Amino acid sequence: MSEDVAWVTLRSSGQFWSVGVSRACPALPEKQCDAICDRCVVGCSQLAKESPPLDWSDPEFGSLILVVRFLRPPMTQQHPDLAAEQALVDHAYDCLERSRQDAWKLRDMNEPGLGGTFQARYERDVFDEALVNRLTQLDLGDAALVFGRIDRLAETPDSLETFHIGRLAVADENREPVVVDWRAPVAEPFYRATGREPMGLARRRHFAVEGRTLLGIEDELFGEGHLGVGHDEGLGGAQAPSSGLRGYSTLLSVLERGRTGQLGDIVATIQAEQDEIIRSPQAGVLIVQGGPGTGKTVVALHRAAYLLYTYRFPLEDQGVLVIGPNRVFLRYIERVLPSLGEAGVEQVVLQDLVPGVGFGGRDTSNVARVKGSTVMEKVITKAIADRERAMKDDVTFPFRSGYVRLRSHVSADIVRQARRRYHRHNAGRKFVENEIWSALAATWHSDVNPDEIRETLRPTPEFRAVIERMWPVLTPAELLHDLFGSKALLKLACAKYMSESDYLSLYRSRSEDVNDVKWSASDAALLDDAREQLGPVPGRGGKVDDADEIRTYGHIVVDEVQDLTPMQLRMVARRSLNGSMTLVGDIAQATGPLAADEWDDVLAHLPQKKEPRVIGLSVGYRIPAQIMELADKVMHVATPGLRAPRSVRQGDESPRIVAASNSNLVSVVVGEITSMRERLVAGNVAVVCPDHMVSDVSDALDAVGVHHGRAQATALEADVTVVPVSLVKGLELDGVVVVEPAAIVADEIHGLRALYVALTRSTRSLTVVHAQPLPEAMR
Repeated sequence: MSEDVAWVTLRSSGQFWSVGVSRACPALPEKQCDAICDRCVVGCSQLAKESPPLDWSDPEFGSLILVVRFLRPPMTQQHPDLAAEQALVDHAYDCLERSRQDAWKLRDMNEPGLGGTFQARYERDVFDEALVNRLTQLDLGDAALVFGRIDRLAETPDSLETFHIGRLAVADENREPVVVDWRAPVAEPFYRATGREPMGLARRRHFAVEGRTLLGIEDELFGEGHLGVGHDEGLGGAQAPSSGLRGYSTLLSVLERGRTGQLGDIVATIQAEQDEIIRSPQAGVLIVQGGPGTGKTVVALHRAAYLLYTYRFPLEDQGVLVIGPNRVFLRYIERVLPSLGEAGVEQVVLQDLVPGVGFGGRDTSNVARVKGSTVMEKVITKAIADRERAMKDDVTFPFRSGYVRLRSHVSADIVRQARRRYHRHNAGRKFVENEIWSALAATWHSDVNPDEIRETLRPTPEFRAVIERMWPVLTPAELLHDLFGSKALLKLACAKYMSESDYLSLYRSRSEDVNDVKWSASDAALLDDAREQLGPVPGRGGKVDDADEIRTYGHIVVDEVQDLTPMQLRMVARRSLNGSMTLVGDIAQATGPLAADEWDDVLAHLPQKKEPRVIGLSVGYRIPAQIMELADKVMHVATPGLRAPRSVRQGDESPRIVAASNSNLVSVVVGEITSMRERLVAGNVAVVCPDHMVSDVSDALDAVGVHHGRAQATALEADVTVVPVSLVKGLELDGVVVVEPAAIVADEIHGLRALYVALTRSTRSLTVVHAQPLPEAMR
């Protein structure tokens, strides 16, 4: 395309077309043209390549509005300001390096931990920690420091205030700002301004940067005579660049890059609806409903970074917690927050919040359903109460030359008093012991100090048997190990709350040592609930270590929250200091044993200190329209009440459906992987298959020498990864081969939803290989 051509969008009858128009066209300054002349129309752009040809003789085109969008070429190296902006970028990096050197000098001068009083050493250590955090923030690696600029109308007519927007704030030696942190209030118009609401902007500028090199510039103009973005209503399908998307060319170039196996930040391409979520007030519960490819995960992580910037003083002490669905997912997102200068955020799976036990067990879907139900809280309460027991008969102990006696009815009264006084079981142990000493002293024929009885009887096995029956000190693991290992205890604790078949499904053989038990993911919430009800184990002298208490956080981010069971949601709520949470998910992708059907099901188990908010993401950035069209068929059957996100781009190819036989299924899969890698040239590929097929597919790839990884072991580090469908949620790949959809539907609890998840992982290429007939929803 020649340089004298501007790409514009034509709007007619609610449809959008992208065409080339001569820059010499006299209509361009007014953005209106009464007729389309032949010299202007040079053909449809790639954005409209799927559109039917336009019939310019049609009277419909007699009067059109031309919305000027200089989208082709998107980033021109011939931009007149390129050299000046490159100089600014170079200056910003020089200032960043100066700040880094200053921080190192301060640290060298500080000498943490050496000499002086305890207070002085403590203060030096705190200062050193702050310097280390600052140095971490200043280490950007390969990430771009500066990615945009805004020109804001000033109070003086015809004057502008210019701010360069970047990953973090940078100042020169005179403390004058060179780069504004993207989270600062002054940067908000960079993400929010539209043609209708320019927010005081005259221009928004996007940079294409690789390392320290400025590759190109894209400008958007606002004000009278410039419609900016947001002029046209509606998305108009994947062919509508004028849909309110900010920096469309920049966004498109980012979306079309190959994946690396690690989620990247979107700080340079945040869109308005995403920014609304990121900058939403901290207080209360915010639920983000977003379909595949809407960026909900990365938006939630950017929100965490924004909150830490805006509320640094309380949140740095209170902490921010990010909870992911599995370790594959955590490895996938682990670089996002550090790339935004926030390396101190704790990122965990729920099992990490339960100390002192080992995980690795697996539950059937039915057992996971039982363990996730709210009745398990009552079961645990009853199981604890069943361990707080009076003596059946009177017990005598030898003392001096006679005996002291603990009467049965007295032991019952001691247990009742302890239950009334102590909300948490282990806290009552010392009280019970002291009451026993007093009760025994009362049975001696003359006055005696209870302490003498304690010193005499406490070491004896007879007394230990009594106290362990009446009020044993219990860890969560000991309580549940005993409960699940005894059908009698299960019946005693569960019969009132669930069917016999359900409580017997919890039974498992006892291990000789509780430390050898491999707990399941579903057990984590039960262990946590037991930890809350039991309380810390008292140490010597009855003292409790503060580290044994459940830690709370000033803000909690939970991804794929729609899959959490009620017990897991209560586990999350327990860690909230003030009810401030960001929860992201998609009801259409809910596949857990007690998956939510609506967000009220989730909110019912969370703090309600403020009115909760639910915000939806409507635009799909990652998934091409052709792939989304196939996935939509499945979604409308799986969750008929939900709307799929609208894709912003067309892909280069439509999904491939490849039939195989039972005998050659795996070999066909291997062939399709090879073919896909050749088509993609660069990028990563995942084979998403039913969990039971992972080994077969992996062995077949080994047999033909295809280097690959398994998601459980290597996350997405290899170019080809075999991923069980149960672990693929939240990931994104360049290419995906989905194996045997019918088996996915049959094997998973919410089979169609699981299939929908599998079909929506690809950003470029999707192939479906099947031997069994395709599910009806895909036909």
